[in-house]
Amino acid sequence: MKPFKQPPKKFHPRGLSILYEDHDIIVVDKVAGLLTVSTDRTREQTAYFLLTDYVRKGNSKSRNRVHIVHRLDRETSGLLVVAKSAEAKKFLQDEWSGFKKKYVAVVCGTLPETAATITSYLAENSAHKMYSVPDPRKGKLAKTAYRVVKKSEAYSLLEIDLLTGRKNQIRVHMADQGCPVVGDKKYGEKKKPGAKRLCLHSTSLTLIHPFSKKEMSFEAKMPSSFESLVK
Repeated sequence: MKPFKQPPKKFHPRGLSILYEDHDIIVVDKVAGLLTVSTDRTREQTAYFLLTDYVRKGNSKSRNRVHIVHRLDRETSGLLVVAKSAEAKKFLQDEWSGFKKKYVAVVCGTLPETAATITSYLAENSAHKMYSVPDPRKGKLAKTAYRVVKKSEAYSLLEIDLLTGRKNQIRVHMADQGCPVVGDKKYGEKKKPGAKRLCLHSTSLTLIHPFSKKEMSFEAKMPSSFESLVK
């Protein structure tokens, strides 16, 4: 196989910093505010659209495209992986639950323990909002492990191991503890002093490459604003 050569810088997508790329996968650091995939209202300003345009090198007639492996919430920043083929996508999705995924978050208040694992079953209501239920027949198992890294009177900075990957999982579990993620308009308070965004960031990912089968680790630096809040 020929060594991989990235397209020229002029084709690099805005809002996505490319951290790694080869013939099979692309790993990017996504900014907060960018959708992973399109909605009824937004089609072009998404990671999928921008990365597909990138692999097509601006040629709209090209049949090249990326394949979405997983998603980050619109307001969540950090590591996002896409595949360049259906085969790579299938392998990564089949193995996804076994990969190590770490997040950092700033939450409101102080958690009851400095380190713990939160477990519940998550269900979704008609308004597409997730919530915890005690009955395993009514929801999907969700497990979130956290460790308090730093705290102040108002906020706590957490390192989080995502042990399962349910929709809005971290946000729901933190809200369940009475400590919603700062800037979370859906599960927390509408406004919080100093918070200009949802303070949730995918910071570390360890996966197995779909074809070489080598273990690979990637990191996306925590936004400086997170630590500034927890003084």
